[in-house]
Amino acid sequence: MSDMLVALYHLPEQESGLKKLEESSIVIRRAIAPEKQVVLDWVKSHFSQPWVDECDVAFARQPVTCYIALEHGKMIGFACYEATCRNFFGPTGVSQEARGKGVGTALLLACMHAMKTDGYAYAIIGSAGPVDFYAKTLGAVKIENSTTGIYKGMLRAD
Repeated sequence: MSDMLVALYHLPEQESGLKKLEESSIVIRRAIAPEKQVVLDWVKSHFSQPWVDECDVAFARQPVTCYIALEHGKMIGFACYEATCRNFFGPTGVSQEARGKGVGTALLLACMHAMKTDGYAYAIIGSAGPVDFYAKTLGAVKIENSTTGIYKGMLRAD
């Protein structure tokens, strides 16, 4: 999968989407340090160990660079930035049951707006999975010759 580039100075607004989710009892917010183990356990139970490892790094940053989605106080999704590289978005994931509610979009926008606030003009989506989603939502474009990118030669568990 290729990396993608996002111009942070052309981001869609996020407030209306957040308000709509809140009306459905879904809250998007930055995680805090005491939640680290709960978040990492959730990511491990729904996704993969490499994503747990990246999420762990997001908790080492100050402020934490992991956003979480909660429905009635229970975790349903997460998104991180600056976990593998500075200025990189990801990993991100939403539980099967919560997909299609706009949670992924809200988490993505929360991270992108935070990166813009941190002073970046552009963001990189590393090894972007849903290319069409990122292109439609953010105007993201593929970065030529970026397939495998930073992950080339990465050690993997057998």
